[in-house]
Amino acid sequence: MNHHLAQSKLEIDTRLVTTGAVLTAAGALVAWTGMAIAAAAVFSAGRRMIRAMDVPPSQVAAIKWRQAKEASLAGMQAWQSATDAQNGAPIR
Repeated sequence: MNHHLAQSKLEIDTRLVTTGAVLTAAGALVAWTGMAIAAAAVFSAGRRMIRAMDVPPSQVAAIKWRQAKEASLAGMQAWQSATDAQNGAPIR
């Protein structure tokens, strides 16, 4: 018995594929352009905001770091004093 399998051939309209690829590329270009414009606007606004600050962010960070270290030291000293008091040691 000879069986002939019907082979179906996939026919692709290359014009449609080409058109789809071109439109996809154009859309990607428009999207990238939009993202670049939005990023530039956000960056520019951030720079204006920083310039308008009375104290630069680096100084604010240094002040906050110093405050955190002092608070940590005060907390450690309070904890040690409380521990010494519970153990009957004289309070410093």
